[in-house]
Amino acid sequence: MGYSWDDDESVSICLAAYDAGRTPERINEKAAVKYSLELFAQLQPGNSVEVRVPPYKAVQAIEGPTHRRGTPPAIVETDARTWLHLVVGRLTWADAIASGSLFASGERSDLSEYFPLAQ
Repeated sequence: MGYSWDDDESVSICLAAYDAGRTPERINEKAAVKYSLELFAQLQPGNSVEVRVPPYKAVQAIEGPTHRRGTPPAIVETDARTWLHLVVGRLTWADAIASGSLFASGERSDLSEYFPLAQ
């Protein structure tokens, strides 16, 4: 039996809150975002794209040119709700871009092939 995002308490708490039209408690949303971003960076190692979910965390991922200082060559930024919906497959990359809830700029910033995020 494989692992499911439903088994991750912080993610499931956030999804339930979103479904009920509420904002999850900050501690749960922060935990869900941090865990899923760290997992993303682990599954797609590298330093060519900075993925940001303010105010919780940013990670560098995806193989390519290494970013050392200043603004990275590729940036992806979104809110916690959009990020978590991408991670579990409730939202597609294309729909997130089209809605304006996700900003992606630079070479290698199209991360659509990595979602939903496999565990």
